[in-house]
Amino acid sequence: MSYATLMVYIDLDDRNGARLNIAGDLAERFNARVIGVAAQSEIMPMGLTDDYSAAYALEQNLASTKLRLQEAEERFRAALGGRVKRLEWRSAIEAPAAFIANQCRAADLIILGHSSAEDVLDLGWDIDPGDLIARAGRPILLVPYEVETLKAERILVGWTDSAEARRAVYDALPLLRRCQTAIVAEIDKNDDPAAAKRRLDDVVAWLACHGVNAAGVVEQPSRDHVAAQLDALAKKEGADLLVTGAYGHSKLREWILGGATRDLLKQTARCHMLSH
Repeated sequence: MSYATLMVYIDLDDRNGARLNIAGDLAERFNARVIGVAAQSEIMPMGLTDDYSAAYALEQNLASTKLRLQEAEERFRAALGGRVKRLEWRSAIEAPAAFIANQCRAADLIILGHSSAEDVLDLGWDIDPGDLIARAGRPILLVPYEVETLKAERILVGWTDSAEARRAVYDALPLLRRCQTAIVAEIDKNDDPAAAKRRLDDVVAWLACHGVNAAGVVEQPSRDHVAAQLDALAKKEGADLLVTGAYGHSKLREWILGGATRDLLKQTARCHMLSH
């Protein structure tokens, strides 16, 4: 298993340097092609009283959006053209999350930018993370705007005995195989460290069968929420990548992020890979 194709989402406001650099590094590491994607919903003019003015404003907005998409492609190709042999570009005037979700079939890993904003549902993206995570069917790598490199020499896996966590570890295997150490950590909410250790021993043994040097760590719950505890452990272990499952629930066809996932999306000290 490898990452043969990476897909990187390009913001139209040019905050893409960190993720493009990391996308280039990963493409070189895995000899992968890279697909750049960008999208913008059609902006409808507001407050205009006659049809002619509305039509003119709509035409101007459309021309402006097309120009911004073209400029995004130029930035994408300029950043990666000298590093990646196989580049492809896809863009559209439609809702970004829907567009990316439809294009995910062509990629192994989706790379998005990550804001430092406090409100997880308004992260400075054009994308609702809950919507995309639920629909993508692919792992998503969130790259904070301030993080320029991803060595992934030490990786922290936030483990829960769930389908989402199992999927996340499987999706991260290409990086886990190349890391020096993977730390698989479970926060023992059930106050049964022996059972937690048995679970982690199984995960560590499974990873060893795939050539991954891993160790299990049972953490007792602290006063901090789960995200803060995992963030502190990642800092202690020197891990620059956090791997977790993405958890949520459905509400009238809308996928709502669970509290732990929502809190994890707020941390911006390191890259974060999620799978659902």
